[in-house]
Amino acid sequence: MTTAFTRRAALAAGLALSLAAAPALAQTTQVVRIGVSPGPHAEILEKVKPLLAKKGIDLKIIEFSDYVVPNQALDAGELEANSFQNQPYLDNQVKDRGFKIESVGLTVNFPLGIYSAKYKNWAEVPDGATVAIQNDPTNGGRSLLLLQDKGVIKLKEGVGFKPSPADIIANPKKIKVLEIEAAQTPRSLADVAAAAINTNYAVDARIDPASAILREDAKGPYVNVIAVRSADKDKPWVKTLVDSYHTPEIKAFVAERFKGAVLAGW
Repeated sequence: MTTAFTRRAALAAGLALSLAAAPALAQTTQVVRIGVSPGPHAEILEKVKPLLAKKGIDLKIIEFSDYVVPNQALDAGELEANSFQNQPYLDNQVKDRGFKIESVGLTVNFPLGIYSAKYKNWAEVPDGATVAIQNDPTNGGRSLLLLQDKGVIKLKEGVGFKPSPADIIANPKKIKVLEIEAAQTPRSLADVAAAAINTNYAVDARIDPASAILREDAKGPYVNVIAVRSADKDKPWVKTLVDSYHTPEIKAFVAERFKGAVLAGW
């Protein structure tokens, strides 16, 4: 016959087993702190988070408005990973600051485009037309590389990711390059034949990214990356993080949520 005492004993034993098991269960969940910039990077990782939870990883998403601190924090061990930058930017940070961090997987691209308020495609742009590009070396150089990739101009060999108009060695259309502030490129469309505009400025100006007459490919050199410390790159959680990001579910979310303004780069 079961007595109150034996029931209490059984409950106590069960509770003890549960408490004993709790630390073991907790140890199977690994916390991964990832630094991101606000906006698409954060939104996408919020969708990755439940996928990782099923695999024993608790993803902590930490937003930074600064573009230097996420790499500093990662290098210092205050983060396990970050997701906010493209490969050329990461390479420059590692070179300039000596960070021991590296990319482990591709994420998304914010493709730069050449837009026009006057012409529907590049073939309509007349010889000698003026094209506005950004006046900072990173974005202006990116625009020149896009023009080269599409056969509009040719640049000197070995210019890297920051060419300038002075590096143009062939220009069959005799395009005139006008350098202006990146934030002003959408406004310049009324005055020039075309303008190179970063996706964020295009969206802010209510310009459809799909309307670009020339556009970077989704898998070009400016695809953003997930970075980790070099010492961690071969750890199992890194592969799990990248594999969870590179799922059909996440690719479909990017396509539906951002309508072409952000493209899956893997």
